[in-house]
Amino acid sequence: MNRRNFLATGAAVATARILPAQAQAYPTRPVRLVVGFAPGGSTDIAARLIGQWLSERMGQSFVIENRPGAATNIATEFVVKAAPDGYTLLMIAPSGTINATLYDNLNFVLLRDIAPVASVLRQTQIIVANPSLPAKTIPELIAYAKANPEKIAMASAGTGSVGHLAGELFQLMAGVKFVHVPYRGAAPALTDLLGGQVQISIIGLAGALEHVAGGKLRALAVTAATRSKVLPEVPSVGEFVPGYEASAWQGVGVPKETPAEIIDRLNKEVNAGLADPELKARIAEQGAVPIPMTPVEFGKFIAGETEKWAKVVKFAGVRAE
Repeated sequence: MNRRNFLATGAAVATARILPAQAQAYPTRPVRLVVGFAPGGSTDIAARLIGQWLSERMGQSFVIENRPGAATNIATEFVVKAAPDGYTLLMIAPSGTINATLYDNLNFVLLRDIAPVASVLRQTQIIVANPSLPAKTIPELIAYAKANPEKIAMASAGTGSVGHLAGELFQLMAGVKFVHVPYRGAAPALTDLLGGQVQISIIGLAGALEHVAGGKLRALAVTAATRSKVLPEVPSVGEFVPGYEASAWQGVGVPKETPAEIIDRLNKEVNAGLADPELKARIAEQGAVPIPMTPVEFGKFIAGETEKWAKVVKFAGVRAE
């Protein structure tokens, strides 16, 4: 072997050793996990659960940074523009896939500009009502809404949020019409629902359980295809509106061009958390189930969700406000 070939071979071997070492060394400083909603909602709770696990597992703080507004577009664009070094992560929710159709002039394309890292959990939503609303069941809600068109105010975490689109899907399939009232996150929407300023909302189980148990909100139905183990006495919407199904989910993404070694390391650690009995129990307490995937599988999942919600947005004629 001549000197040039020897040096080239040595460099290749050194590079092969350095890249895994860099991935193992990561992170060497605190990491930001950006959430596109205000604190207190289901996406924020999911971020804090997985962020705490990653902090304990990887030896650095994973700091939750809430950047609400524009149905997660503000947070997504912030991460898209961040350095692709693994120190700025995005908590992806259905809003990101919905916005691809909802907005005409975004400065980014989620599928192109955010690299999928790991899915975290899937959570059923629940239709809850302020007790002042006469309707106590889904059939009663439908009957009341038909008798009082556009008299029921439906709060959501924002235009294009999964709660909003789940509500639009319900209206389409049930033949009713609500007045949509968007907020900058699930928490402020919940506050007004509790106060009676709005009558109904479709939110994550995590944000509703305490209030349902305390009698401050009335649970009408869960939006998943089947009943939830957390509230087995509450029916699913599909029991009254055949074929109806809408769930929320959360996962982690990073700016494109983030090194594959870092993506793989994060995926490995997230999936380890989703297999941990203690974390699985905490996820179950939120009315959710872990959905571990590889980065490739999560990318395909996001693409499928983008296509699914595009049909709902177009069919319902929803426009960004």
